[in-house]
Amino acid sequence: MKNKTTHLISSRWLWIISLLFLTNHHVSAQYSLDSSNKSKEISIHTAATYFDAGKKQLTLEEVRTGNHKFIAIPKENTDFGFTSNHFWVTFQLKNTSETYKDYYFETARPITDLAELFVINKNNKVTKYISGDSIPYAQRSFDLRKTIFKIHLEPKETKSYYLHVKSDGEQLSLPLVLHNDESLLEQSSFEQFIFGFFYGILMIAGILYLFFFFAMKDRTFFYYSMYVLFIGLLQFSVDGYFYKFVTPQSGWLSLHAVILFATIANFFLGRYAQVYLKIKQYSKAVNFAFYVLYFLDAILFVALLIAPKTLEYSYPIANLLGLVLLLLIITSQVMIFAKTKTIDKLFATGIFFLISGFVVFILKNFSILPQTFLTENGSKLGTGMEVIFLSLSMANLIRSLKKEREELQTLALQRSEEMNELKSYFLSNISHELRTPLNAIMSLTDVIANESDASKVKSNCEIIKYSSQSLLSSVNDILDFSKIEKEELKLEFAPFEPIKILDQIKNNATSVAKDKGVNIKYTIENEVPLYVNGDATRFGQIANNIINNALKFTNEGDVKININWKKTSGNQIKLELKVTDTGVGIPKEKMNSIFDSFSQESINNKRKFGGLGLGLFIVKNLVDLHKGTVDIKSQQGLGTICTIVLFYDLAPTENKTIAIIPTEDYDLKGKRILVVEDNAMNQMVIKMITKKWLNTVVEFANNGEEGVDQLKNNPFDIVLMDLQMPVMDGYEATIAIRKGEAGENNKNIPIIAVTADVMESTKERVMEIGMNKYLSKPVNKDVLFENIKALV
Repeated sequence: MKNKTTHLISSRWLWIISLLFLTNHHVSAQYSLDSSNKSKEISIHTAATYFDAGKKQLTLEEVRTGNHKFIAIPKENTDFGFTSNHFWVTFQLKNTSETYKDYYFETARPITDLAELFVINKNNKVTKYISGDSIPYAQRSFDLRKTIFKIHLEPKETKSYYLHVKSDGEQLSLPLVLHNDESLLEQSSFEQFIFGFFYGILMIAGILYLFFFFAMKDRTFFYYSMYVLFIGLLQFSVDGYFYKFVTPQSGWLSLHAVILFATIANFFLGRYAQVYLKIKQYSKAVNFAFYVLYFLDAILFVALLIAPKTLEYSYPIANLLGLVLLLLIITSQVMIFAKTKTIDKLFATGIFFLISGFVVFILKNFSILPQTFLTENGSKLGTGMEVIFLSLSMANLIRSLKKEREELQTLALQRSEEMNELKSYFLSNISHELRTPLNAIMSLTDVIANESDASKVKSNCEIIKYSSQSLLSSVNDILDFSKIEKEELKLEFAPFEPIKILDQIKNNATSVAKDKGVNIKYTIENEVPLYVNGDATRFGQIANNIINNALKFTNEGDVKININWKKTSGNQIKLELKVTDTGVGIPKEKMNSIFDSFSQESINNKRKFGGLGLGLFIVKNLVDLHKGTVDIKSQQGLGTICTIVLFYDLAPTENKTIAIIPTEDYDLKGKRILVVEDNAMNQMVIKMITKKWLNTVVEFANNGEEGVDQLKNNPFDIVLMDLQMPVMDGYEATIAIRKGEAGENNKNIPIIAVTADVMESTKERVMEIGMNKYLSKPVNKDVLFENIKALV
């Protein structure tokens, strides 16, 4: 009787369950969460089912009551491919424990357009959470770049969940993972470290090789730098950072960022490989195939701009074009190897890592490989390794370019006169090319620092300014080295204040010393005369080199700067600068060669401490020009004492030259200035400098010919003349003005040369053709104002 009753009860329960199953075809299995769940991450795909709603945008009620065929999710890393369909996933979670359960539910990729999670409790109350990059970031239910929802379960509580996701044609994958607090924190910290390293490599490589492009004018560096930039932006978009930090309001750019950056990166990778491998020399057919690929890339890019529906099909097309590009690069390498029996191993290794990363990523998408951090970020890791090895291969290019230039120099040495002319031209050019951007950087940094009240901005500006000054110092050292070789280094005599220059250098040194934890001790034995007659620039260069050297080689302890002077005879004084440090010192066997250029010791120290190895060589030559002395005493491991003695004539205070003290009263009382400058950035710098000057009119001409024409037609009080310009350069324009071609009334108009060319021959020629003053870039705004004021 008992067995019969039990059988009857069981039959009734089976009937009820069957009825429920027939009524609702998408009842999924429950996933029970109890005290035994110790895992930090739990994949609940085994308890979930889904159905593809196609293009139909259904409501939750339609999904719950409709006759939809939900099917089981087969694997943890099931991928749905490139699709713009609506997908619905349902599952139940049951808390069988006596405690609260809180989890973070991670699902679709960060670039998924829309993800909605509907939570239904036992009272049939529905709570909706939303995520996705098609909505403003602030509207997301959980503030994280990834698609994450917070899940809360009361003790013994069961909840049903419906997940609705929609993409715009991108690859759709739906991990269903529960994280506890510790798991989410660990994952986020680990990703921040890995991604920071990854994006750091890309940023350094991009900036470094862009600098090489500007320095060497080799387009290979530009294509590579742009490829690194856009592949970085592509990954930045895929990871959801572009949406979070750049386009948090969503919109067109946010939704198209991935595909736009992918097509641009594809183009620059192709151009880089095409130029670097010199494919045109080996096969015109393969070279032509690259251009066909660029054409298809361009069509896709334009279609995205003018045909919105293209987006849905663009992702597989872009991936296909990327695959074709890799095949072209591989074909090119095989073909080059077949013809030359040589191969660039670093370049080949970089491409191998790129392909391997994408293969791993694709195998994960096809559920062949398990979903892990490595497989999920396979393309990113492959790209990172690719950038490292391609950067190393670019180093080979730099060495090759360097070798070619050395060979050219060796050949040029056989023709001494030709070499001198070529060298002068080259140094004049490199001075112009490097000082021109430095002029913009340093001047705009000053403007930004002066106009901003934010301490962080001012601090960053100081860093930029100090780095720019270091670069400028290196450029000056290289140019001075050449002048010393050609015996063209000369001193310019004018009254200046040595203490003011030393104070400025000391202030800069104090900032550096503070960062290193080194103490600066600055003493003046007696009152130094206010003005002496000499070369202020060269005095500052000597002091700066000696003090910076002491700081460079001192990692702890003190750097002492002592100034002393005494009158010798008549109007002459002896100025003594002594710098003592507790640094690494100089080995005894190297003391005899410390003033040599590019000595072995300098080369060794360059790797550890930086620098060009020219500082003491230039200091010695400058001190000799002053008819002074330099004495260095050093003991390895204990430190160095450097004593400089220079002789100057006292200068009367009333005969002082233009002061470089910052002035508050920038008023030219209605004067008109004509700036003849071809570089748009330098024009902007002059505009920034002069915009706050009172009663001043500034006009611009883009070359010497325009400048002469403007002088004919408009009255001006002074001309600021660049030297290297197209059409008519500054020399030709000045000669024309002095001949009266700009009008008889302008024959004697004051002209100041403002140039990045600091060669001695340039300074002499400027004065020979009748210019009134010479100023080198970067331009100090106070010096510029005082010079203009003095001449007008």
